[in-house]
Amino acid sequence: MTGSVEPATRRASRLHRIADLVVAEGSISANQLAERFEVSLMTVHRDLDELARQGVVRKFRGGVSAQPSNVFEANIRYRMQVNREIKVALATYARTLIEPGMAVLLDDSTTTLELARQLEDVSPLTVITNSRPVAEIVRQDGDHRLIVLGGEYSETHDSYLGMMCNEMIDTLRADILIASTSAMTAGEVFHQEPDIVLIKRAMMRSATKRVLLMDHSKLGRTALHSIAPTKDFDLIVVDESSDPEFLSAVRDSGGRVETVKVGA
Repeated sequence: MTGSVEPATRRASRLHRIADLVVAEGSISANQLAERFEVSLMTVHRDLDELARQGVVRKFRGGVSAQPSNVFEANIRYRMQVNREIKVALATYARTLIEPGMAVLLDDSTTTLELARQLEDVSPLTVITNSRPVAEIVRQDGDHRLIVLGGEYSETHDSYLGMMCNEMIDTLRADILIASTSAMTAGEVFHQEPDIVLIKRAMMRSATKRVLLMDHSKLGRTALHSIAPTKDFDLIVVDESSDPEFLSAVRDSGGRVETVKVGA
């Protein structure tokens, strides 16, 4: 009986390879995975249940996806691969809003991760973040003061969340918040997860100026939880592929919008 138990190392390796494949493909069927990894369909479903528990993928009838929905935010590994050129352009614009001496609050979005890579020549700064990869980038620049917001670690977002993180944010004041989120209508911004919503709201309260970076794929969509009205942000930065009629509606709702070129 003992011999029939699959070694933990073999399963861990397969889980890692399945996750990499789903992230690369976006979505795939359980049958394809069973054939690809030469295991039974039952084994694949057990593996997918574990990856779904970890927040890496979401299951649907007959398959699995790394893509977001209105109730599921994609894992950071998937998000880092999507629309990267657009995120770099948005981050480059946001960089022009930051001046030496500022206290800058960065959320755990992959768009602000691109901004963190561009802060080396703006110093000194105090950078405040709950994102582990953002903190790691900033840590390498000795001219910046780094404040890492602690709390419960989320593998899905590679960041720190929860009550302790919220309370720490409330004790701080930043000159500017640079953030992003997963969905936005003309009048409101959203996210799928309540823990993320609470952190973003706390960050908004703690910043004098609030800037939202949004690529066009997130516009005209909703998610389960509302974060705030669009007019509560001092500036919303979008890319040139955004629908002009949608942007006009955002402005009619009281939002200030700037559009940036990609690859310029």
